[in-house]
Amino acid sequence: MSENYDRFFTLAEDILRHPAFQRQKAYRHHKASLFEHSILVAYSAHRVARRLKLDEKSVVRGALLHDFFLYDWHVEGRRVRKPLFKKHGFTHARRAMENADFYFDLNPREKDIILKHMFPLNWRPPRYLESWIVNFVDSIVTIKEYFRRSKKEHNPLLQHLHERLKKESRTRE
Repeated sequence: MSENYDRFFTLAEDILRHPAFQRQKAYRHHKASLFEHSILVAYSAHRVARRLKLDEKSVVRGALLHDFFLYDWHVEGRRVRKPLFKKHGFTHARRAMENADFYFDLNPREKDIILKHMFPLNWRPPRYLESWIVNFVDSIVTIKEYFRRSKKEHNPLLQHLHERLKKESRTRE
């Protein structure tokens, strides 16, 4: 399992370490932070992409950034009343893409993953198989998070990444 984690970390490291991505720890996504949610989606989608021999790097990067909207949608939704098609579920993919494009160099596949991860709420269907995978995996991870009993359930992937980020940060100092 550690080999899979290491391969994933290598593909994800530049995004995981980025200060703007780290800000997602402050925002929640059901019973997880957006940071945790994005990692779980990216890792699960990566495993599928690897098994199908697809573009692993684009899947990891696109999945990590699929919810990179950088605001607390729970607070925003209560603070401002919006018409249906202006609500978070319909608009956050575009916002995530704009933020991701500002902070990172994205290829067309990564952009499609981010923009289309909410299909069918976003009306245009995914163009690439990698985008369909992230769309599907995101739904499964979200459902699992929503029905999870505790916010603090142990996750070996998150523990491994946390330890690796901490260890390598100390080494760089």
